[in-house]
Amino acid sequence: MATLVIAEHDNSDLKESTHKTVTAAQEFGGDVIVLVAGSGCGGVGEAAAKIAGVAKVLVADDALYAQQIAENMSALIVGLAGDYDAILSPASTSGKNFMPRVAAALDVAQISEITAIESSDTFVRPIYAGNAMQKVKSGDAKKVITVRTTAFKSAEETGSAAVEAIGAGDNPGLTEFVSEDLSVSERPELTAAKIIISGGRGMGSGENFAIIEKVADKLGAAVGASRAAVDAGFVPNDYQVGQTGKVVAPDLYIAVGISGAIQHLAGMKDSKVIVAINKDEEAPIFQVADYGLVADLFKAVPELEEELGKLGL
Repeated sequence: MATLVIAEHDNSDLKESTHKTVTAAQEFGGDVIVLVAGSGCGGVGEAAAKIAGVAKVLVADDALYAQQIAENMSALIVGLAGDYDAILSPASTSGKNFMPRVAAALDVAQISEITAIESSDTFVRPIYAGNAMQKVKSGDAKKVITVRTTAFKSAEETGSAAVEAIGAGDNPGLTEFVSEDLSVSERPELTAAKIIISGGRGMGSGENFAIIEKVADKLGAAVGASRAAVDAGFVPNDYQVGQTGKVVAPDLYIAVGISGAIQHLAGMKDSKVIVAINKDEEAPIFQVADYGLVADLFKAVPELEEELGKLGL
């Protein structure tokens, strides 16, 4: 049995989600092959070769894959699919874009956001905003799967797999990349951050997010938000953590002024340590928090910043 893992990267750096997807792929048994498709991505291929458990890395280095457009990526993957029993990708924005096309082209059902693998044909995935877990058994000969990477450990970099260059697949000619406007921040990316401090509706305004940003800068943390804060226009969409935002599992998650709606909890409840600051002692967030502080955030957060300063942070 062989499994193909689609690497997530930005043409220069390999994302940790790839390491976690490799961990999931290893549970199938057999060889794990990683596909790196991009432009000028040779260094990414070398990084993927270091992941423990990887038997081979295939590198499709072509301008066609510079932005990993779904139509182009799916054509490449479908062309390679015949050699594999399962195809896995992180359940990232990119993976969610091209994997459904792969499943449709192969005429199989996609199995989305798995959190556990019980056997080669049986998987566990969350439903109802993570309030229930569904066990799925697939009868398809070829499995097309996206992986909720927060549920798997990151594979170590102790491998030395062979790297093989492959040619580009067919160009469907259906889509043309025009431009992109990316937000720029010196803080870590939300999905990769070890520490996240998020604000909710209780922040009151976008200007008030400055008080948690000061704490984030001292901790080297990313800044997130609940959907309520995003919908209120306090912060941009890319801050959103939750079922309809980004799913995160940092070492430390600090929720400030967030009540804890199930949609938000679905996106952060796998965090290793959860700290909640809210003046409402009945807020649902306290049910999942490891540490809870019932206090006025406009007093508690500046005090936290002050104490961090005393520690030299």
